[in-house]
Formats: sequence, structure tokens, C-alpha cells
Amino acid sequence: MTASLPEKIGKYRVLAELGRGATSRVFLAEDPFLERKVAIKVIKDDAPTDTYMRRRFQRVFMNEAALTGKLEHPHIIAIYDAVTEEDEDSYLVMEYVDGQTLEHYCTPEALLPLERIVEILFKASLALDYAYRHGVIHCDIKPANIMLSGETDIKVTDFGAAFYDAADHTYLTGVGSPAYMSPEQVLEKQLNHQTDIYSLGVVLYQLISGKLPFQGSNRGSLLYQILNIEAVAPSVHRWGVPPELDRIVLRALAKPLADRYPSWVELSRDLAHVFKHLTLPEESVSDTEKFTAVRALSFFQDFRDMEIWETLRLGLWHRYAGGETILREGEQGDGFFIVTAGEVRVSRSGKVLDMLKAGHCFGEILYFHETQATRTTTIITHTPCVVLEVKARSLREASDGLQMQFNRSFMGVLVKRLDQRETRLVAQAGNAQASA
Repeated sequence: MTASLPEKIGKYRVLAELGRGATSRVFLAEDPFLERKVAIKVIKDDAPTDTYMRRRFQRVFMNEAALTGKLEHPHIIAIYDAVTEEDEDSYLVMEYVDGQTLEHYCTPEALLPLERIVEILFKASLALDYAYRHGVIHCDIKPANIMLSGETDIKVTDFGAAFYDAADHTYLTGVGSPAYMSPEQVLEKQLNHQTDIYSLGVVLYQLISGKLPFQGSNRGSLLYQILNIEAVAPSVHRWGVPPELDRIVLRALAKPLADRYPSWVELSRDLAHVFKHLTLPEESVSDTEKFTAVRALSFFQDFRDMEIWETLRLGLWHRYAGGETILREGEQGDGFFIVTAGEVRVSRSGKVLDMLKAGHCFGEILYFHETQATRTTTIITHTPCVVLEVKARSLREASDGLQMQFNRSFMGVLVKRLDQRETRLVAQAGNAQASA
């Protein structure tokens, strides 16, 4: 018999059921105080009554609840609240994502373009690196635990099986999906972040080819293959997969830890590199390209990942050929620019004042005006350029953390320019004395 839809869960008004698993149901609900939609995971009334199994499910539930408010990343599902009781009233209140899991794109007839796959996995690798740096290893990475919204916006979900080094309970073994388990997880050895790298490699393999790297007729056969058989390259199953992408997948799936990617940084770097060689419309700038470019700039060296992603959501990207005018003195403006590639020339009244390269900004003084102000310099590209434009109003309405980081960077730019000006004045004075 189908379970009825509850009217309320705690203070939250239930709107619909989103899905259900063996031990839980997930509802779409409304937070009456913050006026936002949320997803609520509730332990099912008909969950196993066996004492051992129920306690085990409760442990999984509490493991996820322990991370409430601890992982703040744009590509990790936010857990807002948790009620953990020893009965069916236990529930988690989470961020609602209007999308579907990557399971929908794991069959041969529904595969995504390679560039979208790489971009999605690039974002997932950054999210899992963030979790690892905060002491969390997911331990159950699979397509069903990665939500996709829009083209490439993803959220890693379901940390019920996670190892959390600040938790007051031991890691729960034997939880996870066999097809995505690393060899060390199968053997119930001590785990580190490389187990998540392996599992994400399986997800990457499946999204590329529509097949799992190892498939057995039963659990024993599957686990034997994970421990003893080498995976064939995904290009065997899909035409057009470049050799470099094959190498990334097979390195992520390496059985010895010494042969597997040692860090998330190396994996994400290789994903960003292979992305450049995949076919894209000439005029497009992908999220992967944007993040990689911005992260490498000195201007953003102290920004956290979540603040860079917020910047990318606010910013507009422009490509210019050499010799193009970006700004003219005397024009009205309401935004500032950061050079991400190339070089621009700054002039006033026809006199060249400076040359700015990648990592430098211009027009930032307008951020401190409440309304549009007049440009005081002309900016012309010296070489082909890519620049990031941020509207002053958009930044003023951004998070406090992002505004603080921009203020710090602007202050650093100002101090550096004053130092350079003082150096030039001293040099000019010295030259004048020498001439005299």
C-alpha cells in the first residue's frame, strides 16, 4: 500500500514526494520562516524492524546529520537542519535541487557530450577536494549521489556513508554500492581520499561509455574483477574519446594507490587540461575554463572555491582582438574588469600610463560609487585578450565573504600602484638632479 503524504514534518509544510529508497523517503517541503523550498529525508515507517539493521540505518542517518552546516560549497548539497531520534521521526532538511541525478545519463542511448561530462566531473572533483580538506571522505560516490541541474551545475549528495575525522563515532564499514567501491574498500582496509578518486573514476567511465568498467553476474564475481582485472579503456565503447581522457580514467581506476591519482588537485588539473582539446563552439567559455583561469590569477589567490564560483556567476566574459577599445575616458560606467589573458594598454589624454597583464584589474574605482561614474582612462587591448567584467551593483549585493575578499584585493592593488608611483617619482627626481 502506498504511504500517505504527511501534511507537515516539523515546522515544514510538505508539498510533494520526491523519491524513496530502501530506508527513507524524500519530500519537497516549504520552510515557512525563510520562505524557501527544501528537501526533507525521513526514515521510512516501514524500514527494517530487525534491531541490528535498524541501528545500522540509524547510524548512516546520523553520520549525515553530523555534517549539518559543516560543508559549505557550491557543488555540495547543503544540510540545513537535522532531527535525530531513535524512531521514525528522524529527518534531515537539505537544500532543494531542481534537477535529476547522473543516473539518467549512464546508458548508451542517453550519453552526454564529452565536454559536458568532463566539466561535470571537474566540478565534482573540486567539491570532493573541498570535503577532504575539511576532514570528510564521501565513501559512496556514484551517479545517484550527484545531482545535475541545468547544463553542468552539480551537487554532490548523500554523505551517509562518509568518514568524518571529527565525528565521535567510528567509520561504518560495508556501506556503499559494490560497482563503485575501490579495491581497498572491498577489502575493508583503512581509507583515504583516493577511494573517492577511484569511485569518481567509475562514474566518469560510465558517463563516457554507458557501461561500468566491471560487471559480474553476481556480487562475488564483481568484487573479484575489482580486485584482479584491469579495466579496458572507455574509448573501446565510444568513438571519439581522446587518448588523454582514456589515461585520466584508467589512472583514477588504478588498483595500487601508488598508481592512482595521489590528490584531487592533480585529477582536476588533468580534467581541465583535456577539456581544452575537446570540441567547443569557438565563442564559448566553459565553467571549467573560467574557474581554472580565475584560480590561477594573483588577484584571486586568497579567494575560497565557493567565492570564485560566486564570482563566476556574477561576471560577464569578453574576448577581444588586439587593438580593440574596451573603455573610453569620459564614458559613463558601473563596473570593473579583470584581465584573465592577454595585455591591455591604459592611457589618458593620449598618453600611455600603464600596461596591464593577466591578474590585473581596471575600472575598480567605480565599485565605490553608488551610481554610474565617468571613466578617467582609456583601455585598449595590446594583444588578444579575455577579460572578466563584474558590475559594481552585483558585487555590492553579493555575499559578505565575497565583498570582503574583493575589498582586500582592491586594497592590495591600490598599495602596489602607490608604491610604483612613488618609485617612478623618485626615479624622475633622480633624473632631474642628474640633468641639473
